[in-house]
Amino acid sequence: MTFEELDLNDNVLDALYDMRFETCTPIQEHCIPQILEGKDILGVAQTGTGKTAAYLLPIMSMLDDGGFPHDAINCIIMSPTRELAQQIDQAMQGFGYYLDSVSSLPIYGGNDGNRYDQEIKSLRLGADIIIATPGRFISHIQLGNVDLSKVSFFVLDEADRMLDMGFSEDIMTIAKQLPPTCQTIMFSATMPPKIEQLAKTLLKNPVEIKLAVSKPAEKIAQKAYLCYEPQKLKVLEDIFKAGNLNRVIIFSGKKQKVKEINRALVRMKINSDEMHSDLSQEERDQVMFKFKSGATDVLVATDILSRGIDIDDITMVINYDVPHDVEDYVHRIGRTARAERDGVAITLISDQDVYYFQQIERFLEKEIEKVPLPEGIGDGPEYKTALRAPKKGGARGSRGGRQKYGQPRGGRNRNAKPANQHAQGGKSGRSRNGHNRRKPNKPASNA
Repeated sequence: MTFEELDLNDNVLDALYDMRFETCTPIQEHCIPQILEGKDILGVAQTGTGKTAAYLLPIMSMLDDGGFPHDAINCIIMSPTRELAQQIDQAMQGFGYYLDSVSSLPIYGGNDGNRYDQEIKSLRLGADIIIATPGRFISHIQLGNVDLSKVSFFVLDEADRMLDMGFSEDIMTIAKQLPPTCQTIMFSATMPPKIEQLAKTLLKNPVEIKLAVSKPAEKIAQKAYLCYEPQKLKVLEDIFKAGNLNRVIIFSGKKQKVKEINRALVRMKINSDEMHSDLSQEERDQVMFKFKSGATDVLVATDILSRGIDIDDITMVINYDVPHDVEDYVHRIGRTARAERDGVAITLISDQDVYYFQQIERFLEKEIEKVPLPEGIGDGPEYKTALRAPKKGGARGSRGGRQKYGQPRGGRNRNAKPANQHAQGGKSGRSRNGHNRRKPNKPASNA
């Protein structure tokens, strides 16, 4: 289905054509008509399926058509992290390039008090769309800076991740202040019981749209090493001795382990850095800037980086430990082999992780190549069929926490150009007025 076949505002369609997006992704095809009809939505879809456009396009289209108050907040979009909030805001600037009447205000952590004051002023003036992280938005609510009485749309993006990060109470606090007529749209990559319960609480007769968990791109060469925990650093050293040092992400589920791995890499004279929730927002921004610019070769990270981050030229992903959920594995290795490039995904499997890796292979419906260990480090564990998971010894992994400061923007950014991204999958097409327009440049990310 093409975007032209949907009942979207002409100004939105003009921006899509400028960005060379013509064809909907499946999640967009199913969601956009239902949102335009005013239905609550429960969508189960991964990052990269085009879900951001699936809710932004119809909401922005309806706001531009009119009938909503100009001095009030009309839409709230909740994001678990600042990085995702920035990407949503960037997408909106592209899709809304011709929407003079629709304004946006991103609210997230990492900025100073002056910007917080600007944020308060913008909130009191009213912004059509607020894109916020829960912790920061709650602080505005508690200080009486926000009036939610006229909100028409409430969007939860990556709801499962927000619950994992401990934002359940904040979400309910916000939801209780919304008018009963508010249309609620919830997206989640997974559907655990806690998400089902949240959906029952927040959604009114929702339309459920579920996309099956997609398998990793065929261009990803997946390999694995069977090794005991003390052998893992030796395996890493051997991998990097082969010269595989360009644009690598190493994932671990535990932030303490991330720190240990990075210290070990530094001792190996490898140009590496680390990303986890113990870093301040300013430190996280600096780490991301250095990695994106090529100043850092290897980034060691928790799953805070596995979803919602767009970096197209990652050559290798290494799972230092095996994710316990298939979806997490898919998200992690999906950081490589993007934009039609090739990529390599290597997983280090300890004796405690055999069961979980076999679950991944069962989902993939194939056996992943097991690479022999380097000479001199001994034998690894056997890859025997594991019928059950090992007994848990505590929570595996750490997810990010709340963020404190935000950067306001009242009204549309007139310097922004439509971004050739985020709609995810639209085919190239001609502009709607019959002539080819120059493809706008992709704006730089602030993540």
